[in-house]
Amino acid sequence: MKAQALEPPFDTFIFDLDGTLLDTLDDLMVLTNDVLAEFDMPTHTREEINSYVGNGAAALIYQAVPADTPPAVADACLARWKEAYDRYPNDLTKPYPGIESMLAELRRHDCRLGILSNKFDRGVTFIVEKCLAGQVDVAHGEGGEGHFPRKPDPTGLLATIEELGSTPARTVYIGDSPGDIHAARNAGCYAVGVDWGYHDPADFAAEGWEPDLLASNPEQIVALAPVAV
Repeated sequence: MKAQALEPPFDTFIFDLDGTLLDTLDDLMVLTNDVLAEFDMPTHTREEINSYVGNGAAALIYQAVPADTPPAVADACLARWKEAYDRYPNDLTKPYPGIESMLAELRRHDCRLGILSNKFDRGVTFIVEKCLAGQVDVAHGEGGEGHFPRKPDPTGLLATIEELGSTPARTVYIGDSPGDIHAARNAGCYAVGVDWGYHDPADFAAEGWEPDLLASNPEQIVALAPVAV
């Protein structure tokens, strides 16, 4: 689904997290494989883990465990993964090039900044504090106090927009997956896809969710903001 009748400038920018602001893939691979090994399950390559991410921890684990894994065992593996995440240092995770300067520049343009991720809410809080502390106004994941469902359900995105004191027509939602564009459409926002994340940019058109803008560098996102005064 292609463009809505929204045009820049915009003063509210909400971002997906993994694959959009932060490169978390190496840590996700190490943590997931450590947990799988605890359960005597086969481990996965970086490319395989990459194909599993984007729809939250449950989707990652349920794809990573063998297909014949009993549901109760898969659930135990997921619970162990979340428990381990709380203590895992995530030392391999870092912002993509240009992300921190982009956020600072959007601040200079007096923009409101948020994060909405399909990662479980506690994990979002942890990794944002570690890697992007003080650089956004709000950050939410699946569940949490708002009990937000996973994207593309627009509930979490609309609530985050309201929390920022904005409206969908003034908001850009940015992500690396077709599901992010779907969420933006469902909420009535301007949709930006990025080509540096975990998904092939061709996936946007292939899955029928083309963004209003496909960004190849963070400066293109800053260009959507009002002129700084």
